[in-house]
Amino acid sequence: MGFEELLKLIRTPNKVSKLVLSASYKKGEFDSHLVDCPFVFKHEGCFYMTYVGWDSIGYRTGLASSNDLIHWRKEGMIIDRGPKGSPTEFNVALTWILRDNDLFGEGCLKKVNGVFIGTYHAYPKPGYEAGSAVIGLAYSKDLRHWVLDKPVLYPDEGGDWEQGGLYKSCLLEHEGVYYMFYNAKNRPEWPWVEQIGLATSLDLKKWKRFEKNPVLTIGRKGSFDDVFASDPCVLKHNGFWIMFYYGLSSDGHARNSVAFSRDLFKWEKSGEILIDVGPRGAVDELYAHKPSVIFRNGKLYHFYCAVTPAENRRMGEIEYHEIRGITVATS
Repeated sequence: MGFEELLKLIRTPNKVSKLVLSASYKKGEFDSHLVDCPFVFKHEGCFYMTYVGWDSIGYRTGLASSNDLIHWRKEGMIIDRGPKGSPTEFNVALTWILRDNDLFGEGCLKKVNGVFIGTYHAYPKPGYEAGSAVIGLAYSKDLRHWVLDKPVLYPDEGGDWEQGGLYKSCLLEHEGVYYMFYNAKNRPEWPWVEQIGLATSLDLKKWKRFEKNPVLTIGRKGSFDDVFASDPCVLKHNGFWIMFYYGLSSDGHARNSVAFSRDLFKWEKSGEILIDVGPRGAVDELYAHKPSVIFRNGKLYHFYCAVTPAENRRMGEIEYHEIRGITVATS
């Protein structure tokens, strides 16, 4: 099987064309302003999605459930901000939970020593992604109550490409080794560049960055990913590792794409846009990005964060400059 055959299997051209999960638009709730960063999985016969909510102060993490992957019910916040002086005082964004690696599998989670393991990132200041974020691990027995460990990756311990701060991480286990893919930015202030790196561990405690990071770099000038190559979602099929990711272009739009690897270290971009932005007025007019992919009944469901301009629109109790929520496209 080659890249073209893989692309035929993973294309998801059929957009739902509406948000399947939206902000609450109610002041005081953790997801009052926006929802972002979907991670979809199956557990005990039901589908679940962890997602990030923003309330104008910082990120917190919620859970939603579904029987059909289209209609979702919010279960509430599952990770709150931490105490004063902690790394999560203002933000805690859970973005991944260790799951089976098979793209066309059940999408079920894997336990280690009887617990589920997630990865989070946290920004040190109040506001929208303010300051240089760090990445840590979180543990749960029931997916609703989480214990957070101290961060394991700090930007200042990495290369020049990640000195501005760390973003979403994706954790997988293969042949006894844990692989954490993550995106990061090269400087704290705009304009910056985001690219994807890799760290590995044998015990989930000591992590070693890959010496040839970043493993996925931005594209040439004028390409759909010439500013960002971000938000890895790594799964496997028929001996190939498949990294769904998004590219931000200098045209101001973000779009989801995919890269392939045989060894998790050397990646080759497909060059294909899997999820493009929509027309004027669409929920994804501005951005179609931050992928999460799961298989059900012969179909792939490609979830992503959709953003459209709002022009100071009022939704409920909140005034917005953009509407940011979660939607899906299918094969």
